[in-house]
Amino acid sequence: MTGVNDIVLIHMEDQPLTFARIEAIEPDAKPGWHHVKLLLLQLPLQPVIWILRDAYIDGAEYTMGGKRMRLERIECPPDPEPEAEPDATPTPTKTASGDTGAPKVISLADRKR
Repeated sequence: MTGVNDIVLIHMEDQPLTFARIEAIEPDAKPGWHHVKLLLLQLPLQPVIWILRDAYIDGAEYTMGGKRMRLERIECPPDPEPEAEPDATPTPTKTASGDTGAPKVISLADRKR
């Protein structure tokens, strides 16, 4: 169920319109309806209050001003699977001058002194 602090994608006429965060859901005088305060996440930020039913808050299609509207709750995508870490120790290689070519660590803190 979509609730306070959830991020939703607002669709108008089957096209994504903007993202919004649900700030508050308060009951309306009519049973089954709610005052839903949304913060539209666009510039400039704009708070709006829409009167919606539970089903509309949870993603059912409705009309507003003759336009088809729908709210889609956005879930954070899962973290990608960690890749196998390569061996962290570099392999020294010989250069033409005979150096092993091992990487040299330079401390930035020492450079400031």
